[in-house]
Amino acid sequence: MRKLIVIPARYESTRLPGKPLLEIAGKSLIQLVYERASQSRLQDGVIVATDDERILHAVTAFGGEAVMTGSSCRSGTDRVFEAISGREADLIVNLQGDEPFMRPDMADLLFSVMEEEDLDMATLCSSITDDREYHDPNTVKVVLDGRGFALYFSRSPIPYLRNGAVKPLLYKHIGIYAFKRDFLERFVKMQRSRLEELESLEQLRVLENGFRIRVLTTQYDGFGIDTPADLERARLTLDRKIS
Repeated sequence: MRKLIVIPARYESTRLPGKPLLEIAGKSLIQLVYERASQSRLQDGVIVATDDERILHAVTAFGGEAVMTGSSCRSGTDRVFEAISGREADLIVNLQGDEPFMRPDMADLLFSVMEEEDLDMATLCSSITDDREYHDPNTVKVVLDGRGFALYFSRSPIPYLRNGAVKPLLYKHIGIYAFKRDFLERFVKMQRSRLEELESLEQLRVLENGFRIRVLTTQYDGFGIDTPADLERARLTLDRKIS
């Protein structure tokens, strides 16, 4: 099976315009993510899918591969699908372009489970250990069934903890998805769902259409870059590691 990692990178961002090109520890955010992805042992290629020539030129300047996709793409997953059109790929990992702390073995974990269990789609989560994350709408929470499939994703604190209840393991979603190619094609052709629109979470389209998402639990203390505060936190974290 041929395995590709595709990183969707959009220039426009409400909270952080030009986010992929913002500098962290001497490198652009997109370069940090690309370099992490390239360390995956199982990948057969890494591609940045972008709608902006500034990002395209930045990626090619550091030796990466990037392709232009249409400005009409409604989501990162639509951009991923457009990027692989005409390319040989059986399994595709969609790695969010704002996850500079993603470990390469996390992509490998998804590639492996997709093959071993013959899944349509899979993603990752990790335990929530901070109450602030549990209540933060920028942290997407996920509830799992007994076999490790997603019951629901939400920006709200789920599951609800009743007063006096023993706090169970709480999980936050990590921004990386694996798709079987034919299912990715089905996904982008599905109509945007009501829950997807309400929560602004495209993975809910899968659940609302009756399909399942396998969710693997992993140890992960990283975070995505969504706000100026996240950007400053990432700069401080990486500066400490370098020094």
